[in-house]
Amino acid sequence: MAIEIEKPSVGLSKVAVSETHGEDSPYFGGWKTYDSNPYDKSNNPWGVIQMGLAENQVSFDLLEKYLEEHSEPSSWGKGAPGFRENALFQDYHGLKSFRQAMANFMEQIRGGRAKFDPDRIVLTAGATAANELLTFILADPGDALLVPTPYYPGFDRDLRWRTGVKIVPIHCDSSNNFQVTPEVMEAAYRCGASMNLNVRGILITNPSNPLGAKIQRSVLEQILDFATNKNIHLVSDEIYSGSTFSSSEFISIAEVLETRGYKDSERVHIVYSLSKDLGLPGFRVGTIYSYNDNVVTTARRMSRFTLISSQTQHLLACMLSNREFTENYLKTNRERLTIRYDMIVKGLKNARIECLKGNAGLFCWMNLSPLLKQPTRESELALWNIILNEVRLNISPGSSCHCSEPGWFRVCFANMSEQTLQVALERIHKFMEQRRRN
Repeated sequence: MAIEIEKPSVGLSKVAVSETHGEDSPYFGGWKTYDSNPYDKSNNPWGVIQMGLAENQVSFDLLEKYLEEHSEPSSWGKGAPGFRENALFQDYHGLKSFRQAMANFMEQIRGGRAKFDPDRIVLTAGATAANELLTFILADPGDALLVPTPYYPGFDRDLRWRTGVKIVPIHCDSSNNFQVTPEVMEAAYRCGASMNLNVRGILITNPSNPLGAKIQRSVLEQILDFATNKNIHLVSDEIYSGSTFSSSEFISIAEVLETRGYKDSERVHIVYSLSKDLGLPGFRVGTIYSYNDNVVTTARRMSRFTLISSQTQHLLACMLSNREFTENYLKTNRERLTIRYDMIVKGLKNARIECLKGNAGLFCWMNLSPLLKQPTRESELALWNIILNEVRLNISPGSSCHCSEPGWFRVCFANMSEQTLQVALERIHKFMEQRRRN
């Protein structure tokens, strides 16, 4: 029997009651609908298919095979090597072996064209913690960060809720595939100034940005030049997840800095995690890599609140240090993501749906604006509500990602089996046919 408690009369903090957690967004609303009625091929074939979750589940078998063949990293029984040392309290630096393994892996993903010093790596409990921690360090409450749209809806929570920092959107549009340009960055900066906001930095996601495409070197250079001219910070949230490009095509801001002799590097900070690339979001492993000594020192002090367990570090240090495994994983994962990407693009094309051309990431953007009764956010959400509750697909409306053009929807394709993806595409095709008949 549940315990009944009277409605509390005692107040809570401003952070606790703030609406900036963003969980009233349709992005999270779709998750709730999915959780209440999840699709299952055998037990609930008419349930909601989750296409709003950008997770990489296509290569779990490779991870499971590695652990089966290398059980010693996760076997910490009595007498196991290093158990007592790792079971006891660790300092904020984390295990040296893990920081070195992470540095090597980050170099490997970038094709060896950029080097990383393990002493500049700060470990955090996922990219979420890393982005929030950097926001605390780079900006004060009431200051602002510039973020290109469409952007990950979770940024509204991760960057704003506890820090008190505001987000000024850099509004990009479909005329150039939502590419960031000097003009839209300048417009956003002036918008922040008109609201008397102190803009402290710009955050980009590269290379598998919110559009599922790698950012070109020329664009990265323009963004760095903009940050330098405005004397603000540049945070590059870098996720590889390459589907149709190899590591040789991955252009990191670290590579741009290296070719410039690290000029202006003190304003650049890289966020990286294993959530997407290795499909391990539950392990909560993220890193901050900064070229600014003061940021590294402060981040390490603040990382006390976001530490990764020593056992997780130990296991992953062994895994990432195995060059044979990492090379095979990256190659196979890329090939499988390419198959999935081609599958969804072909399926949407057969349903006569336009989608942005991507080459990275775990999702694509489809254009359903021809189905809108009016070119408004309200009309977009009405269509999204039909797709969620009648077609039973949880996709993300562009407005939840602050897209300025109604009718764009983000569709994830790597968090399910090929069979489930095929069912989802069949539902989309049937829905479009019904719309045309009507």
